[in-house]
Amino acid sequence: MITNDNILIKIRDMKDSLTPVERMVAEYILGNMDDIPHLSIKNLAQLSKTSDASVLRFCKTMGYSGYRNFIVSISASLGSMDEEQKDQYTDIQPGDDLSIIISNISRNNIKSIDDTHSIIDRNEVARAVKALRRSHRIVFFGIGASGLVGMDAEQKFTRINKMCHTYTDGHSQLTAASLLEKNDVAIFISNSGDTVEILDALEIANKNGACSIAITKYNKSELADKAKIVLSISTPELTIRSGAMGSRIAMLTVIDILFAGVASAEYQNVKKYLRKTHNILASKHR
Repeated sequence: MITNDNILIKIRDMKDSLTPVERMVAEYILGNMDDIPHLSIKNLAQLSKTSDASVLRFCKTMGYSGYRNFIVSISASLGSMDEEQKDQYTDIQPGDDLSIIISNISRNNIKSIDDTHSIIDRNEVARAVKALRRSHRIVFFGIGASGLVGMDAEQKFTRINKMCHTYTDGHSQLTAASLLEKNDVAIFISNSGDTVEILDALEIANKNGACSIAITKYNKSELADKAKIVLSISTPELTIRSGAMGSRIAMLTVIDILFAGVASAEYQNVKKYLRKTHNILASKHR
């Protein structure tokens, strides 16, 4: 299993937000992963039809001070991946046999969780858990499938007696954001990071001094740039809805991590709430 900071996954997820020249470097690397550790900066520039300066800029965009450090990270990422993990996401094609659909959807979802595990910043998770534990109120913002993730989060955090609510339409999000205060936490859920309604609410939340947390695809986006804490997910955007399925699974996983982090840290206090909510629901089973 991938355990930490896989640069190859980050390149894949960042590719569409790169400059055209940087994207040429990224596409060559992703198409020739096993060869990259053996290439000099000049070789990579020639093979990707760019320049030495362009390759160096690409390295810096990906967070590295120089080419050598970048290549070391590439080698480490390759070493941590088995052949199955190097496989790409597989989209669902019209007319696919049901057995193929079952296999591909399952593999895509597993890969989305594994890839998210490899890129999520552990320090950012710790900051988010700390903020949630200190919060007076937690508000989740999401549109469409992301809103469903917020509803799942509300259900979980309500069980441990956290004051929280999810808003899933633009007007109610603006209203909720305008009432946020300094001790509140606002969690914005958006795969693209460019959803207009989410960005509008984020701007208001930040102005009000709330702690803003983004759950979004590892990418250059306005949401990732402006949120105070960023929890990155890794997922494909495919032509049929399997892409949205993968992002939803990854986001739900991040919510589970946050909930478990808070519940574990406060277990002596929240266990009574977990017991109460479990018992009241168990009484409804026939």
